[in-house]
Amino acid sequence: MNQIFPDPIRNLQEANIPIDGITAYLSQSETHQILFMEFEKDTDLPEHAHAGQFGIVLEGKIELVIDGKMQRFTKGDRYYIPEGVKHSGKIYAGYADMTFFDEPNRYVKK
Repeated sequence: MNQIFPDPIRNLQEANIPIDGITAYLSQSETHQILFMEFEKDTDLPEHAHAGQFGIVLEGKIELVIDGKMQRFTKGDRYYIPEGVKHSGKIYAGYADMTFFDEPNRYVKK
């Protein structure tokens, strides 16, 4: 995969996310996290819920089922998952995004 993120992003600490084929750079705050994620492999996301999440698709395709409604997002699209709303999905190889999590402890550093 071509490097989508510039050095200042790639120099951030990586997030410890237990998904095969993901690289995620973590920008940590006292109130939230921002992740810059790249997926090398297709990934299925089981249904789950957490604090609010906002994403901007930078490359590729993701399919999300948010509160029972299937939606497809591609480069340039934005998505929002409100706090506590159940969601699941499929992320396709080559996908990259920037995701804001409205919680400071969603992921830890590697």
